[in-house]
Amino acid sequence: MEDFIGKQVVVDVEAPFVYLGRMHALHDKTLVLKAADVHDLRDSTTTREVYVRLARVHGVEPNRKTVYIRLEKVVSISGLEEVIE
Repeated sequence: MEDFIGKQVVVDVEAPFVYLGRMHALHDKTLVLKAADVHDLRDSTTTREVYVRLARVHGVEPNRKTVYIRLEKVVSISGLEEVIE
């Protein structure tokens, strides 16, 4: 995952959240995003895939300066540029 440092990423977790942002650091138990968009899918009628695709097209709109995500909760991580529009 070190290859993602400095790049825009999509982080899927076990909970109904999706995280988008620039990966800043990777620690033993957490990964750190800067200029991140933390999106609670329960607050939206859109699906995870639609939300991520829209971010790919229109860019990430941050709502957090810094986010720490526990690695044990991460299901997948990918570069935002890898999302198919």
